[in-house]
Amino acid sequence: MNDLVHLAIIMDGNGRWATRQNKERSYGHKEGTKNVREITKYASKMGIKYLSLYAFSTENWNRPKAEVAILMKLLSKFLKTEMVMLSENNIKFDVIGDMSKFSTSLQNEIANAKEMTKHCTGMTQVIAINYGGQDEIIRAINKATQKHEKITKEILEEFLDTAGMPPVDVLIRTGGDYRLSNFLLWQSAYAELFFTKTLWPEFSSGELEAIVSEYMSTERRFGGVVGN
Repeated sequence: MNDLVHLAIIMDGNGRWATRQNKERSYGHKEGTKNVREITKYASKMGIKYLSLYAFSTENWNRPKAEVAILMKLLSKFLKTEMVMLSENNIKFDVIGDMSKFSTSLQNEIANAKEMTKHCTGMTQVIAINYGGQDEIIRAINKATQKHEKITKEILEEFLDTAGMPPVDVLIRTGGDYRLSNFLLWQSAYAELFFTKTLWPEFSSGELEAIVSEYMSTERRFGGVVGN
């Protein structure tokens, strides 16, 4: 049986879900945020140690300004309202991505959120904001080359946003598309990939449990052969 230490999810389909409800895309993002709470609590109960959620990519800045503004407001609200729930469930909060692009006030809210849950020893919820896998690797290389003449796998990993975290075991994408969209490219090198047509606001704990059950019966070979 495989251990599931690090679960990553590309939470896709909020806007399409809202459109199907004859609602504005912003309504889908709000409902998607509610589902983050439910899936986070369930993943914690399952004993998963790291849950990484793709919330806002480096490319999402190219969306309409009004939608970006709504996403920033939702992020700010999340940082202010969800930390109590995380703390009560012994869940530590962390972020990955380039925080320098955010306003000073939002950066402070992120720092405060991390401070509020730093004592928690259970699962770590990792929110990827202004994150892109290629951007992360480039930033890591630039940092590493300033301190080392030769870059190795181990040295590079020390400078990734996920330094100290284990590699991704399972990566799930909701919404029906079959691509990684620049998410945790390095960390997912040997991850088991699962794609579902379920839109993120409707992705349930039951579907998560079914995916985890399938993963548990999968033989992971890491480039080897069956039986090794």
